[in-house]
Amino acid sequence: LYAPANAIVGSSTSGIKPTDMQVAMKKHPERLVVGHPFNPVYLLPLVEIVGGEQTFPEAIEVAKEMYASIGMKPVVIRKEIEAFVGDRLLEAAWREALWLIKDGICTVEELDDIIRYGFGLRWAQMGMFQVYRVAGGEAGMRHFMAQFGPCLKWPWTKLMDVPEFNDELVDLIATQSDDQADGLSIRELEKIRDDNLVAIMDALSKQNRGKGWGAGALHKDYTKQLAKLAAKKPTASKAAEKAKAEKPKKKKKG
Repeated sequence: LYAPANAIVGSSTSGIKPTDMQVAMKKHPERLVVGHPFNPVYLLPLVEIVGGEQTFPEAIEVAKEMYASIGMKPVVIRKEIEAFVGDRLLEAAWREALWLIKDGICTVEELDDIIRYGFGLRWAQMGMFQVYRVAGGEAGMRHFMAQFGPCLKWPWTKLMDVPEFNDELVDLIATQSDDQADGLSIRELEKIRDDNLVAIMDALSKQNRGKGWGAGALHKDYTKQLAKLAAKKPTASKAAEKAKAEKPKKKKKG
């Protein structure tokens, strides 16, 4: 009603398929695109781009270019699926984590420590598959899969079974989470999180012989882009000086 017919309509839903949302779009369902970012969206550059059955490929390309222009890392999801890719991975880890806490294997703080002091650091700059490729040695991914593939048949995970989500489980996890926070408020934890993310991306921007690596390389390139734009845009003082120079001088009397 208020936008031109060729305008892109975006949704940041965390898991609803765009095809399901297009049912209510009677006139131009082809312009709907999902752009799913991750919190905190002002720091994490990833955005999953998902189109529905009626979405035009051109709409996806426009969204991709728009997100890239503001320093984000757009990843187009090739096939529409509930919860897309990022949230499906998080949900799998979350389900397993709930069992580990419920069964008394570890506390929430110990589980978080295992992630942030261990494989979380690897994932932060190399992801999952490239990490495992390196773990395979000189033979790479093929050797890694041959060596660890049989583990997939072992009954390690409870992913297909979910603990009962009752008050007892909520109280257990919430109490341990309160202890872990150790008096820090949510806003204080947010500040710590953001400062850490900035430091990690800044460190990664200096890697790879100064070219940057992963999110650090993206951050470095976008910073350069902003610097170029700032150099082209006249500052307030320069604009004032230019206006003063162009202002016609009054003739003196006499």
